[in-house]
Amino acid sequence: MSDISLSSIVSSTTGAVGKQVSDLNKAASATTASFASALNKVQIAVGVKPKTGFTAGPTYEAGTIVGQTKTAFNNTISAAKSVLHIQP
Repeated sequence: MSDISLSSIVSSTTGAVGKQVSDLNKAASATTASFASALNKVQIAVGVKPKTGFTAGPTYEAGTIVGQTKTAFNNTISAAKSVLHIQP
């Protein structure tokens, strides 16, 4: 009878450890995917990686922080010129 009990304990322990390893692998995969997604979004926002297939030009620049800052600055200058009635 002790052989049967020992066998069932070993079997359930092996199953529990296998399930934990499987769960850890799933968590590691989810973490990797989540980190890769976050990194991709940061790279696009900073301008390291293009959002579209463009790697240069106005479409590429519009998606970067530098491009968005430049656009905001130009819009502010244009608005100030308009208010002050300055002709180019």
